[in-house]
Amino acid sequence: MDLRDLYLFFALAACLTLDSALAQELVYTIQEELPENVLVGSIPEDLSPSHLASGAGANLIYRLVSKAGEVPLLRVSSSTGDIFTTSSRVDRESLCSGTYTDSECFFEIEVVVLPNDHFRLIKVKIFVRDVNDNAPMFPSPVINISIPENTLSNSRFPIPSATDPDTGSNGVQHYQLLNGQGILGLDMVETPEGEKWPQLIVQQSLDREQKDTYVMKIKVQDGGSPQKSSTAILQITISDVNDNKPVFRESQLEAHIPEDAPLGTSVIQLHATDADVGSNAEIRYLFSPQTPPAVRRHFALNSTLGLITVQRSLDREETAIHKMTILATDGSSSPARATVIINVTDVNDNPPGIDIRYIISPINGTVYLSEKDPINTKIALITVSDKDTDVNGKVVCYIEKEVPFHLKAVYDNQYLLETSAFLDYEGTKEYSFRIVASDSGKPSLNQSALVKVKLEDENDNPPVFSQPVIELSVPENNHRGLYLTTISATDDDSGKNAEIVYQLGPNASFFDLDRKTGVLTASRVFDREEQERYIFTVTARDSGNPPLQSQAAVIVTVLDENDNNPKFTHNHFQFFVSENLPKYSTVGVITVTDMDAGENAEVMASVVGDNANFILDPLSGVIRSNVSFDREQQSSYTFEVKAVDRGRPARTSIAKVTINVIDVNDNSPVVIYPPSNSSFKLVPLSAIPGSVVAEVFAVDVDTGMNAELKYTIVSGNSKGLFRIDPVTGNITLEEKPTVTDQGLHRLVVNISDLGYPKPLHTLVLVYLYVNDTVSNASYIYELIRRTMETPLDKNIGDSTQPWQNEDYLTIMIAIVAGAMVVIVVIFVTVLVRCRQSSRFKATQRNKQGAEWMSPNQECKQNKKKKRKKRKSPKSSLLNFVTIEESKPDDPAHEPINGTITLPAELEEQTIGRFDWGSTPPTTFKPSSPDLARHYKSGSPQPSFHLKPDTPISAKKHHVIQELPLDNTFVGGCDTLSKRSSTSSDHFSASECSSQGGFKTKGPMHTRQNSAQYSQKYEMETYYG
Repeated sequence: MDLRDLYLFFALAACLTLDSALAQELVYTIQEELPENVLVGSIPEDLSPSHLASGAGANLIYRLVSKAGEVPLLRVSSSTGDIFTTSSRVDRESLCSGTYTDSECFFEIEVVVLPNDHFRLIKVKIFVRDVNDNAPMFPSPVINISIPENTLSNSRFPIPSATDPDTGSNGVQHYQLLNGQGILGLDMVETPEGEKWPQLIVQQSLDREQKDTYVMKIKVQDGGSPQKSSTAILQITISDVNDNKPVFRESQLEAHIPEDAPLGTSVIQLHATDADVGSNAEIRYLFSPQTPPAVRRHFALNSTLGLITVQRSLDREETAIHKMTILATDGSSSPARATVIINVTDVNDNPPGIDIRYIISPINGTVYLSEKDPINTKIALITVSDKDTDVNGKVVCYIEKEVPFHLKAVYDNQYLLETSAFLDYEGTKEYSFRIVASDSGKPSLNQSALVKVKLEDENDNPPVFSQPVIELSVPENNHRGLYLTTISATDDDSGKNAEIVYQLGPNASFFDLDRKTGVLTASRVFDREEQERYIFTVTARDSGNPPLQSQAAVIVTVLDENDNNPKFTHNHFQFFVSENLPKYSTVGVITVTDMDAGENAEVMASVVGDNANFILDPLSGVIRSNVSFDREQQSSYTFEVKAVDRGRPARTSIAKVTINVIDVNDNSPVVIYPPSNSSFKLVPLSAIPGSVVAEVFAVDVDTGMNAELKYTIVSGNSKGLFRIDPVTGNITLEEKPTVTDQGLHRLVVNISDLGYPKPLHTLVLVYLYVNDTVSNASYIYELIRRTMETPLDKNIGDSTQPWQNEDYLTIMIAIVAGAMVVIVVIFVTVLVRCRQSSRFKATQRNKQGAEWMSPNQECKQNKKKKRKKRKSPKSSLLNFVTIEESKPDDPAHEPINGTITLPAELEEQTIGRFDWGSTPPTTFKPSSPDLARHYKSGSPQPSFHLKPDTPISAKKHHVIQELPLDNTFVGGCDTLSKRSSTSSDHFSASECSSQGGFKTKGPMHTRQNSAQYSQKYEMETYYG
């Protein structure tokens, strides 16, 4: 026997020798689920009086020994020794899962009695008695059972049993079948292990063809008070017969397997036989529904061979016994049952465990003792354990080196760590040693725990600073962790009493101080602009008990750096000035600041880039104009300004400046529509009051109220027949026109803006021709030309009507005279022909009929000659009028196109800002070169007329009439194209194109094959 074995033998002997004077054991029994502060027992009352006789006159302290962070289930009153429940619930099912009797469920606590002179260690074992707090539950809410149809009466079929975590009478006690329908009954069989299995009893013969399914409920109850129960749905399926059920060779099997068995290891093989043949003799092995999930996780069952193998690592310390029920079935509803118990044998695979519960609370893992503490001062309670069993679980405990401490056995697995000699601080200031626990397995496993003990010196001197006031300076924008200084203090004590820790006082959040070294660093980046000086205190405290301390003041000054850009008060300055402002006027002032100090804060401002429009004073920030403003030419000016400080290096900032030019009313309205002072609109006699007969539209290049326009009729509406909308410019009928209103009407429309202080205006002429149709447009244009000589304040109605009546009277007289001549000629011819012989009557009649049907060519030639004598006008004041054939179905006629060409004198009179350019011609297709003659022609060409009920778009012209010098207008198509048309405009046939000409929306006449042909002619104006 070597020295190590001899040492272990004596250590084991010491562990087995218990000091009954130091250790006692108490046993209590409580119910689970007790509320808080229920008295469990009293240690001084329940201990033998002889055990506490030595401390009868002393003030004993009772302390519960628990692990760090552990929530105790019980608490011990430190003064009385009474044991009470805590807010932590005592749940027997959680503490002792897997136990089935009350006596098997318990937990232990340790209580020490202090002071050391009367020290006792008391182990308290608490047995937990079950209460009925859980209801029994079936493994599934729906239980399916298959019963053969040839099952004899009183045959029994197992039903999966319910489980109840409670024990004893609180567990499962009774099963009841609800709604058995007289066919099925229920019985309960109790196994030797005390389990209660329900069985289904067939009470009458079954016939699957009559009824193949029975649904009922099964109820399970426990024996607690109050009683708890639950139900499940029992679904019985009647199946075809299988005469013989499988039979196991052994119904009870037991196997042993080491806990370190590798995966796939065979544990045991079951054998079952079936007297049937064929498919009815094919046996399948499976776990019963009652098999715990843990068994299914750890073991695999071959359904064909019945071989049970390991499929998950085993741990005897976790579960030592695995119990399962194996079913052998041949497809029938009556499987054979076999119970298999697998015992997991121990292997020395767990080292001993050491649990140190300190009686003297450690600080950062170190126990601090005073050098004045006596011998046998209790330091900690050491508990050793080993999850293995037998020899593998036998543990010895010892200290591995020579120290003034020893272990005293109080139970077979618990020791007290005590001082074994007087402590001397000057000799040794601290101890560090290991406590070793070793088991007896082969090979032996051990575990050690480190224990640190430091001795404390007496403390009687406070720390002293070398300087009471410490002044420092630091530049701003420093890096975090910048070293500032080292603060030091001294202490005349030794050891811990001389160990000084430093601590910052309030108002020192920008600094870090190493508690031990006194190194002061910057924890943040300083910004002088936020705070220039910091004043705080530093405390030096020693580690004595009680500790002593002193303080010193620290003043830190932050030095400025050029770290701030000049800052404009606005990133974007907006100024507003009136147009026509003279040069060198002040248009705005910019403001810039710099948060730095000294030269770093001196700022100069300038305009960025080559901008000669504005002048910026570099010091005052005043901006003056170097141009005259005209909003219509440029409404705003944007440029950038730069601010530069005098720092090293210099810093700059940029801001944007926008000068907005405010409008002044310096532009008159510009007429867009009508495009000419010589155009006209047809107003049929059938037009109803309120309908729109014409439109006036103008624009003003100014803005705001200077561009708001108002339309008024200032002349030509003496009868009040028309009304103009002051906002939209739409001209509507006030009343239905009569015969007396026929003829040409000239409306003088004033277009005025709402500018301030003086509004500007423009006049435009609007011609309206009141008649059902336009028989001759050239005639109307001649009337318009004549009215040009009439002053604007005169009404043209009185002068135009006689011309119209005179023309109509002349036409009517010519028609009546011609008709009378034709009638006389016909009458004379008939008389002459009747006197001839009867032989020639038929011939003469045919000849007469042929002459009647043939047109008079001579008459036609005379009419053509008359037309050629008509002269072209000196100036063409034209308006494009949409005309349509009265016989659209006649295939002899082609679509009509034409060309409008502005007269040179009208182009010279055109004024305004809009560029009308070269106006592309608009095409017609008349059947003769003279459109005016075509209207009066007696040729087979069909006549044309307007259709008031046809909503087609109006033709828009670029013909511009110059009015008196102070009343002029210009027109443009861009704005006109944006106007919204009204449904009352029945005569619009085309719209203005972007080039200033006209585009027709659709052909006037279309053949059936949709082909179109065009011919271009020059239009001539008819003077009448």
